[in-house]
Amino acid sequence: MSVWFAISCVAHATEPNKLQLNNRGMQTMAIHFMKKNDIQKQVAEAICACQDKKAEEVTILELEKDSGAFTDYFVVCSGTNPRQIQAISDEVEGRLEKQGLRPTHVEGYKQAEWVLLDYVDFVVHIFSEKARKYYELERLWKSAKRMEPSELRAKEPAKRVRTSPRRKRA
Repeated sequence: MSVWFAISCVAHATEPNKLQLNNRGMQTMAIHFMKKNDIQKQVAEAICACQDKKAEEVTILELEKDSGAFTDYFVVCSGTNPRQIQAISDEVEGRLEKQGLRPTHVEGYKQAEWVLLDYVDFVVHIFSEKARKYYELERLWKSAKRMEPSELRAKEPAKRVRTSPRRKRA
């Protein structure tokens, strides 16, 4: 059963004890679904930025709502040296800023052992190899669903190549 079908069934329920959604309720649910899709696109953009700067071991953790998590996703990656860690951070910030998204909090940039970029709905963690082994975020959040970067990448429609009809040669 589709989500929209379920919403319309609930919205048209006439029994007094059943939940009734008016247009505002349906709009709120639509915004929620659109927001999740937008978040996934933003996370995918952050992942691409990390990969373009040669981040290692890029991992995505989708945190469960009932786990006490304060965000929906963690993007975790490693850099091999402080300059690379800062370059990864700069690239993530730059790409997301082009989409009008700025981190609400940045921590650890100067030391470049563990840079944290907090975008509220997702957090990007850029570790040195040593710090990543020490803190083991993946182990601490082992209840989170591990995702591959390819699972979140925005699926672009296949590009069609137009070819003009061939002319007959005389």
